[in-house]
Amino acid sequence: MMGFYILIGVISLVSWLVSNTLKRKFDKYSKVGLRNGLSGAEIAQKMLADYGIYDVKVISTPGRLTDHYNPKDKTVNLSEAVYNQRNAAAAAVAAHEVGHAVQHATAYDWLTMRSKLVPMVSISSKFSQWLVIGGLILGAASGASGIGFYIAVAGLAMMALATLFSFVTLPVEYDASNRALRWLKNKNMVSQQELAGSTDALKWAARTYLVAALGSLAMLLYWGMQVLGSRD
Repeated sequence: MMGFYILIGVISLVSWLVSNTLKRKFDKYSKVGLRNGLSGAEIAQKMLADYGIYDVKVISTPGRLTDHYNPKDKTVNLSEAVYNQRNAAAAAVAAHEVGHAVQHATAYDWLTMRSKLVPMVSISSKFSQWLVIGGLILGAASGASGIGFYIAVAGLAMMALATLFSFVTLPVEYDASNRALRWLKNKNMVSQQELAGSTDALKWAARTYLVAALGSLAMLLYWGMQVLGSRD
């Protein structure tokens, strides 16, 4: 189990470093005011209109860095700071979330795949690790060919589904950022300095998803070796 704790420690440290860097970047670019004077909410509404999307609402949601697009009720949910503020960070985040709305409106393949995985992953992510650990414990008592092994394999399958979800999320997030930055630039919504800040902020936001995906893969490989190695 020592290897498991080391792996958890490394993943947690990298995740913390990336998350803290993202917060610092957001704070930094929150001080770069937009020359056009538009708030994050106004940026989002304008981008939606430019893409001919009129059935999506832009609303404010509590918290910090809680911004997201909800395809179920077609809402762009912006954290209070992003919704109200008029800076490069707010512009980047608002445009990024609208990027997801554009993906939804155009039936972007990766988003469609991700949406189909959500119900399964919401269940499997809660039980996968417990099934693996429980299966290994039962396997130690009943032998490699006992029911414990098959329970652990079922847990691994659920874990693999969550890992797949993490990697499918990557093109969804990167594409939304690319759409956002392209629109901000092509519509001349930001200056070169503001665009550089928006690009840097979204780059670090994307890295949080990359770290999560790599962490999920590392956990899958670790537990896979534990389960398959138990048969030797």
